[in-house]
Amino acid sequence: MTDDVTYFVHESSYVDQPCEIGAGTKIWHFSHVMANSKIGQNCNIGQNVVISPRCQIGDSVKIQNNVSVYTGVVLEDDVFCGPSMVFTNVINPRSHIERKDEYRETRVKTGATIGANATIICGNTLGRYCFIGAGAVVTSDVPDFGLVVGNPGRLRGYVCRCGDKIGSSEDELPANLECESCGKTYTSSTGVIEEKSE
Repeated sequence: MTDDVTYFVHESSYVDQPCEIGAGTKIWHFSHVMANSKIGQNCNIGQNVVISPRCQIGDSVKIQNNVSVYTGVVLEDDVFCGPSMVFTNVINPRSHIERKDEYRETRVKTGATIGANATIICGNTLGRYCFIGAGAVVTSDVPDFGLVVGNPGRLRGYVCRCGDKIGSSEDELPANLECESCGKTYTSSTGVIEEKSE
């Protein structure tokens, strides 16, 4: 960090050095950014958030209140983490056994949304623009644009970039899909949803 600080940190929060924080990012009350973490530009880090050492957070990420982003978690650009959602980084934790060399990477890809109080079990990848419903427990990878709800989390459909539903996993998807809200179009093949090129 240089003297020419281009981001905001509330006076009640701590930012350990060294770390990298992009221009326009705001870090609010009672939060803690730990050493060697990297946070992109124009992020909004809510109240009582912990960013653990060596975490990577992309641009325009919103992390709501009471979220801990543990070592091994990677958040790509435009990710939304809802209030009090939970990441993990060890699959079988025990208080009396140190497993810091067993952290499993959890990657949340560009544009994904994780709802309030959801739990993401470590070692999984959340696909681009997927949507994890409030309170869901994610125990496996989520496809791009996938909509996951429940405990354990189940794929219940697909969503557009705008967040509105475009198809159901319970029905045979047509080869072409269109979002009724924004008009964006997609193709479907063997359960894989892809955006049509403009």
